[in-house]
Amino acid sequence: MKTTLDLPEHLVRQAKQRALQQGCSLKDLVAEFIRLGLHGGPTPSASISSAVVSLDPKGLPVFRGLAPAGLPAIDLAAALELEQQCLMQEDRCRAGLSA
Repeated sequence: MKTTLDLPEHLVRQAKQRALQQGCSLKDLVAEFIRLGLHGGPTPSASISSAVVSLDPKGLPVFRGLAPAGLPAIDLAAALELEQQCLMQEDRCRAGLSA
């Protein structure tokens, strides 16, 4: 069924970007959003609030989180040490030694 809606330009632009990213048509995306809204499912803005999605100059999506991930920062030396520990543990397991 065809209908005409007057929607804010920024919402239409976001919907077109989302449809492109998901590989579906704008019509199918909007129909799914309406279906979710009518059934009390997650609102389309729920995923938008956790990250801002934009396209870089090459057309690839860029995701920027609005809040810190809650994980502790780790420097290069600590990351390398952790990697070394994991490799040593794997080697011990392969050799049949206790981890």
